Amino acid sequence: MKKNIFLLLVLLLSSSSMAMAQWSFKPSPNDTLQSVTMLPAGKVAVRVYAPDASEVRLGGDLAYTVRTNFTKNSSGVWEGILENVPVGAHRYHFLVDGVKVYDPKSALASETSAIMTIAPKGDEFFTMKNVPHGAMAQRFYYSSALGTMRRMHVWTPAGYEKSKKKLPVLYLIHGGGDTDNSWPGVGCAGAILDNLMAEGKMKPMVVVMPNGTIETETLEGEVPLFVNDLVQDIIPFVEANYNVLSGSKNRALAGLSMGGLETLETAMEHYQKFSYFFVLSSGWFANDQENYARKAEHLNKIVTDFNKSVKLLVFTQGGPEDIAYNNCKEMLKLFDAAGISYEYSEMPGGHSWNVWRHDLYNLVQRIF
Repeated sequence: MKKNIFLLLVLLLSSSSMAMAQWSFKPSPNDTLQSVTMLPAGKVAVRVYAPDASEVRLGGDLAYTVRTNFTKNSSGVWEGILENVPVGAHRYHFLVDGVKVYDPKSALASETSAIMTIAPKGDEFFTMKNVPHGAMAQRFYYSSALGTMRRMHVWTPAGYEKSKKKLPVLYLIHGGGDTDNSWPGVGCAGAILDNLMAEGKMKPMVVVMPNGTIETETLEGEVPLFVNDLVQDIIPFVEANYNVLSGSKNRALAGLSMGGLETLETAMEHYQKFSYFFVLSSGWFANDQENYARKAEHLNKIVTDFNKSVKLLVFTQGGPEDIAYNNCKEMLKLFDAAGISYEYSEMPGGHSWNVWRHDLYNLVQRIF
């Protein structure tokens, strides 16, 4: 019996982050911690949240030339001040009670996670098969909305480089605490899309996976910032650099968890720019009555034009065990009351990549 078992372990640092993005919780000092901060006079502060640790030291390149002592404050945050840090790029990690710990607050923290892919048959829809494969590219662009360089991943189907045909675009967002590498990585997006293309189950398209994570004081604070980045910079960059079709009928937007909130915000403010919206395991916080009142009023204002402009609005969840379940269910009452047209489905699996991989598999077969 053929078994193709790839052993890669997902330490889903993002799981806890995405969970927090969907229900009320007591914030910890780790939620908005900045692990590396440049200070005046060539000094750098490094921090890690380790309330139960007895000792924290710095490891990596700087450990050989720059010495520092860490102190722990009453919130459980350890801080060390480095002096005379040379200008340049430096690898670093923390030694927490002797254990090597990569900075969990690094922008690329989720990309250091090992991944375990269990594929007993070897031909599951998310595994790499002997079919033509597209390209998964890392692209960097300047975000005028955020005033910084940003990264996105872009999948193009096999044969795209030699084709002159313009294609529609799906913009696909990850969840809270992750990066644009999450859909290509643990999301297995490249393999899923390659397989569907080879089977003739989806139309040729370009799939853009932007970075929806932006460092803000609150988790929800990144939502409007990302929407601005998407509209002002990401879409124009893609349409200027790829052979793609413009116009709302050639654009789709999907996002999971925190990315679902970003998808919702885009749908509320810029629904004329897309024909398809997919909100995966997400919903406005049910305990925020002030926001509910604002959103209800806005839905009532846009309902007629929204229903005319948007071809398909879909909400999916991972069953009652999904931590976003109640938020989504309560939110949909606002859509019902306003008369917004949508579809809803759920499958067992909770707030997990197993569910979201199936979502991607299903949604790309329905667009364009």
